[in-house]
Amino acid sequence: MKAKDIMVTDVICVDMDERLPQVRHIMETNGFHHLPVTDKGKLVGIISDRDLLRLISPFIDSASEQPRDIDTLNRAAHQVMTRQPITVKAETPVEDIVAWLKRVDISCLPVTDNEDNIVGIISWRDLVNHATFKD
Repeated sequence: MKAKDIMVTDVICVDMDERLPQVRHIMETNGFHHLPVTDKGKLVGIISDRDLLRLISPFIDSASEQPRDIDTLNRAAHQVMTRQPITVKAETPVEDIVAWLKRVDISCLPVTDNEDNIVGIISWRDLVNHATFKD
């Protein structure tokens, strides 16, 4: 089995200049844990829900909100994304994908073509959903 057999191909991405409120909205609305970041259609980074939890103040929309809390929302995707994410190609064997996820402790891999256009994404959930179990 290869990446192309299990990857999600309907990938929603954000531009590198997108602001965090929109990034957070897209992730929450779609139930995503990862969001690829692009520049002129090319993959340049990835943002995880953990990145947002670490950066966005927990006091937003509360009585304790301060101006500095609002400032965290003014950041752009490129300021918080992980740059140069590990990627795989559509022909990458699933065994290699599992090895990457285990080796570097990540939970998704963008799938790109030879020009760094994103063509899919694979998360550990996709692997579990497509797993074949042997007795």
